[in-house]
Amino acid sequence: MSKLLHVTNGDSLNDRLLALKVKGDYAVWREMLCEGKTVANLASEEFRAARISFFKSNYPEHAGSYDDKFGSQLAIIADAHLYEEVVLWFEYDLFCHINMLACISFLRAINYKGIVSLVCSGRVSGEKELKGLSQLSDQQLLAHYKDKTTLTNHDIFLADDLWRLYCGNDHLKLKPQRAKDASFIYLSNCISAHKERFPHVQSGLNTLETNMLRLIRKYEIKTEKQLCGYMLNYQGYYGYGDIQLFKMITRMRPFFILENDVLTLTEESNNILDTGKNVFQKIAYSCNLGGVSKYDYTYDENNHQLTKL
Repeated sequence: MSKLLHVTNGDSLNDRLLALKVKGDYAVWREMLCEGKTVANLASEEFRAARISFFKSNYPEHAGSYDDKFGSQLAIIADAHLYEEVVLWFEYDLFCHINMLACISFLRAINYKGIVSLVCSGRVSGEKELKGLSQLSDQQLLAHYKDKTTLTNHDIFLADDLWRLYCGNDHLKLKPQRAKDASFIYLSNCISAHKERFPHVQSGLNTLETNMLRLIRKYEIKTEKQLCGYMLNYQGYYGYGDIQLFKMITRMRPFFILENDVLTLTEESNNILDTGKNVFQKIAYSCNLGGVSKYDYTYDENNHQLTKL
């Protein structure tokens, strides 16, 4: 029996760990479950069909290779009983944490009896900003691995429960305080970030969409590519990649114009930021966040609560 199976959050980290000769076998988690409809049972045809449908509609260039890129890796994880320990490599952000919850739920569903441990980046001694795994030096990365967290039964039950809630139709039950006694030190922040993905009751835009407008107003941004760079750097706990952010920028084009070679907010957009003008009806589009539509709820930033519509 091989001792270790590493489940990494992407090919870049996977290649780096191989180069560092970190012993064990590897599976790469090539999914982005923070977007689109999800189904709790990852081994089901319903899950596969939902995800391929999502990619066809939103990222068609990736739909045809879904089984090869993700299905093949899930099959490796399905054989986790061959390993004494599964080491999960996921980061502090929402993107990674939803993938992590799904992976843990899958391990529980296949009745894996071995050790499940977690290497999670985030706060680094001497650094002000949170760091992703790819931002760590080789020495820091290996130190994180040495200090990996062994997940308890409570952690695994909690992750499974939260994944099923995320795939369900009642996101009011996704509460940050659920994570207070768990080993996932960034999970409560990620749950809070998820709640802020729903449109604010005041404006109809969510937190990321509102921040995009603020960035355009604050900085002299000349291109959408430059805007994407700012959003990557100022997105907090979301962990979105450039393809997700470019899709958001495209959707938000009615709210800014190119004027004198600089992106400039429209009058309406300035009113959103200054007077709280509500554009819920204008911005609404077809979008699932797990088991619900993005427009099934509104978020009140005054009390940090969701309300079901």
